Amino acid sequence: MSLLSAGSILLLLLFGESLGAPRSFSIDYKNDCFRKDGEEFRFISGGIHYFRIPRVYWKDRLLKMHMAGLNAIQTYIPWSFHEEIPGQFSFSGDRDLGHFLQVAQDIGLLVILRPGPYICAEWDMGGMPAWLLKKKDIKLRTSDPDYIAAVDRWMGKLLSTVKPFLYQNGGPIISVQVENEYGSYYACDHDYIRHLTKLFRSYLGNEVVLFTTDGPGISYIKCGSIQDVYATVDFGPGTNVNSEFYTGWLDHWGSPHSVISSTRVAKSLNEVLATGANVNMYMFIGGTTFGYWNGANIPYAPQPTSYDFNAPLTEAGDLTEKYFAIREVIKMYRKIPEGPIPPTTPKYAYGAVSMKKLQTISDSLKYLAFSGPVKSMYPLTFLDLNQALGFVLYRTTLPANCSTPTPLSSPLNGVHDRAYVSIDGVAVGILERDRVITINVTGNAGSQVDILVENMGRVNYGHQDFKDFKGLVTNLTLGNNTLAGWTMYSLSIDKAINEGVIKEKEATATDPPRPAALSLPTFYGGSFVIPDGIPDLPQDTYIKLPKWRKGQIWINGFNLGRYWPVRGPQVTLFVPANLLTTTAPNNVTILELERAPCSPGPCTVEFTNTPILNATAASHYKRHLELFSREDSLG
Repeated sequence: MSLLSAGSILLLLLFGESLGAPRSFSIDYKNDCFRKDGEEFRFISGGIHYFRIPRVYWKDRLLKMHMAGLNAIQTYIPWSFHEEIPGQFSFSGDRDLGHFLQVAQDIGLLVILRPGPYICAEWDMGGMPAWLLKKKDIKLRTSDPDYIAAVDRWMGKLLSTVKPFLYQNGGPIISVQVENEYGSYYACDHDYIRHLTKLFRSYLGNEVVLFTTDGPGISYIKCGSIQDVYATVDFGPGTNVNSEFYTGWLDHWGSPHSVISSTRVAKSLNEVLATGANVNMYMFIGGTTFGYWNGANIPYAPQPTSYDFNAPLTEAGDLTEKYFAIREVIKMYRKIPEGPIPPTTPKYAYGAVSMKKLQTISDSLKYLAFSGPVKSMYPLTFLDLNQALGFVLYRTTLPANCSTPTPLSSPLNGVHDRAYVSIDGVAVGILERDRVITINVTGNAGSQVDILVENMGRVNYGHQDFKDFKGLVTNLTLGNNTLAGWTMYSLSIDKAINEGVIKEKEATATDPPRPAALSLPTFYGGSFVIPDGIPDLPQDTYIKLPKWRKGQIWINGFNLGRYWPVRGPQVTLFVPANLLTTTAPNNVTILELERAPCSPGPCTVEFTNTPILNATAASHYKRHLELFSREDSLG
């Protein structure tokens, strides 16, 4: 008879059961349920996108989800966010997926992972990197060898990274999605789905539960599902697993802010849970689409910076009536964790900040166009110029005198997506995809024509192919003449702002007067100080731009996102506290594309403690699908 030390006995008491019975998560088809460690299990999950929330707030948001009664979370992984340049992978800072998964596990949340390669998620090109389109005839989401080679490289890196986090390996991941809503895509390439399944199995093993998600219809499941992979649906009444139970809805520029009542969501959630179904609420917190990462829907309608989604937790992670209504429903079906719910983070109104004019885009070209000018007979696309996001300046000259107003046109609707036109340094109009394809101009032969083209976000969802090329994707005409002889500048605005090279320009007598209706795309700068040594500062805030029209904002060099209050519905932009500092002045940089309220007199932006996401806006995007009655899905 062997003798065991007290330490050995303690280890056996603590871990003996797990040593004897390895962790497992599986599907019991016979009894129509999931099993975790052999016991029947049901998940009540909520969607969260780590890539829309600053890393410093991951724990706060996840803990609030846990305290609502959720036992799992669901997250996408945007390929483009981690491989912006082919072969160069980033998993640090706000991209540290491993840290996010570890925080979830530490809190006690399981994870349902949706790694794509296509995710939709109202993210630029549905999460696929734009550089895929450098091969213009590539067939995305198919067995196209070039696409498959890129997917294999990315998934090799990603799946190796997440494998240690699988449940059976001691981590929180209980299931992994193969592709996303593939049944809604035109290709219906079963060889492609089979390839992905084998790829996932080769890296993750045969024990992991793989699943697909599609709309609740035979046509979707026919093309989106595959043998031996668990099929789930969005909105399927009476189904065993609902992967996307919508708590709210996304917004588009120019459409009203979507609001779904707490009562309606709670009632529907109760009906779903009463059937015994597993459910994931999309979204439980939406967050913010910082920078240029937003996507767009067809007919072309880009999404705003805020991804608030009218979710139970707001864009800033605030507790809402909907949060507590959902919590009360969940209480009826499982025990809610004990203890305090983390409070809504405090917000601070730092007040008005004076802004001064710096330089126009054309003034600062030597700082912005790091790669120098590129000449071509006809305009090149963003990707032809190795530019994925942001802005490109196209420059040519008038080929003839235009003494009377002459139409400058994009006859094939080739402005993708919005173009700010000036002639000899005077702003003359805006061309916009699907909306304004012609403006009238005047000028002399040889006059300089500058066209600043803004990529407003690539299409992220639809039955069609995802080849949403950006820039001037077809020729422009002046009257009956095709414009030729272009010089193009890829603009690295984020880099220039981070390096602090865009300075104030002294006014000269040669500066042309600016028409009241429109001005040149111009940078403005300002700063404010947050006192040091005061408890709880800095705090979260929102920036408001009274009388500014459209543009981009950077706070201390961080690209906060787009503003467009004249179109709405979003008016304020969320500024998380981690972007601010008490040790130096906080710099605010704005690129105003249309007209700043700065002439005459000073102009300001305002930091407020209250968000405005629901300003009235005339809708140009038709919402043809309603909550809980969708024929298809977007998330």
